[in-house]
Amino acid sequence: MGGTTHHKTNPRSNFNNMNDMPTLRDVDHSRGSLSAALSIMTYGSYQCPQSGQAHKTTKELQKSLGNQLCLIFRHFPQPERYPQALTAAETAEAAGSQGKFWEMHDKLFENQDALDDASLVEYASELDLDISQFLFEITHSVHLQRIQSDIDSASKDGVDDSPTFFISVRHKGSTNLAALVRQILIATVDNGSEEDLRPT
Repeated sequence: MGGTTHHKTNPRSNFNNMNDMPTLRDVDHSRGSLSAALSIMTYGSYQCPQSGQAHKTTKELQKSLGNQLCLIFRHFPQPERYPQALTAAETAEAAGSQGKFWEMHDKLFENQDALDDASLVEYASELDLDISQFLFEITHSVHLQRIQSDIDSASKDGVDDSPTFFISVRHKGSTNLAALVRQILIATVDNGSEEDLRPT
């Protein structure tokens, strides 16, 4: 199952100067209100162990901050390093076409050691997806262009590895919850927010 995408990275990108959250698009997947006080955008790969840990971290963070936080996910599968990641991304998008992107997103990260084709179909069944539609979309690479658009955006945003985060300022590669919380609080102060964002 699955197709082929192309990564285009910019080796001259200066990560220290990447301080702006990328512009949100209508196709972006978001969990939480886009009007939340803070947003975290993650470029991630479903087969990348660090992305898996980041997934746990951001879910913990959302539990702490609740409706004050919005999570946004963009695909950066890196299939040359993670051969099952692209089909996993297509699986998430196929689930999304049936209204269950985030449910599949969670399953994929929670089962990173089982991303073979049979397991992906099993997850689709567990989520009560229309399996015929699901298989058609995967085998015909229906969502490949959508995933490529995330990869193209990653190139424009200077992303060359997963996971990469954008908050109010760039915070790359961390899977430490405390570090993320500190970064968010710093970003909030820098933006002049008066809202109390301490975990409740």
